[in-house]
Amino acid sequence: MTIQFFGHPFSSYCWKVLIALHENATAFDWRPLGPDQPGNNAEFARLWPLGKFPLIVDGDAVVGESSAIIEYLHAFHPGPAKLIPDDPRQAVQARMLDRVFDNFVINAMNVSVANKLRPEGQADAYGVAQSREALHAAYRWLEIALPAGDWAIGAPFTIADCAAAPSLFYADWVEQIPEALTRLRAYRARLLARPSVARVVDAARPYRPYFPLGAPDRD
Repeated sequence: MTIQFFGHPFSSYCWKVLIALHENATAFDWRPLGPDQPGNNAEFARLWPLGKFPLIVDGDAVVGESSAIIEYLHAFHPGPAKLIPDDPRQAVQARMLDRVFDNFVINAMNVSVANKLRPEGQADAYGVAQSREALHAAYRWLEIALPAGDWAIGAPFTIADCAAAPSLFYADWVEQIPEALTRLRAYRARLLARPSVARVVDAARPYRPYFPLGAPDRD
């Protein structure tokens, strides 16, 4: 039975899993979610009342949370791209950076997006300012922590890069990476040039007008 993938092509966390699927050419059936997909929405709500996508269904297995999904794919649908390295030290490093990109980059960026969607009179300027400071702290740390070339932990493309691509793509839209951080900017450019990443970027282009803060005319 083919994996069923519930999600939306503009979602950063869906990108993360889609990149992993594309890296290994893993077959899956799209189950798009949205106002024009009542059947998929109902099935998704039944399977995953927490309501956060992506979600995959593989036979009897129902797996949510993007990092857990990639771990599942690595274990049960392995391919030539080992997104979780065999070397234990590399595996720990990849998993750590995966969490850094999720928790300290994309989640910090999402504070500004969520604030834009708040009802009138309920904006959280203080929370946005704090999140932007945290995002720049993450940028500065990544500039030092990332290797000068290749990918997040060096030569192998891993779960960390699957997380980095959507995180840095959208974060740079909200709070542009400073020009002085040349290593981080170059890494983002390499990610966007990778075929698996370019594929999700292109698939999401029709939805750019819906970005709450306004999508820049680039990327």
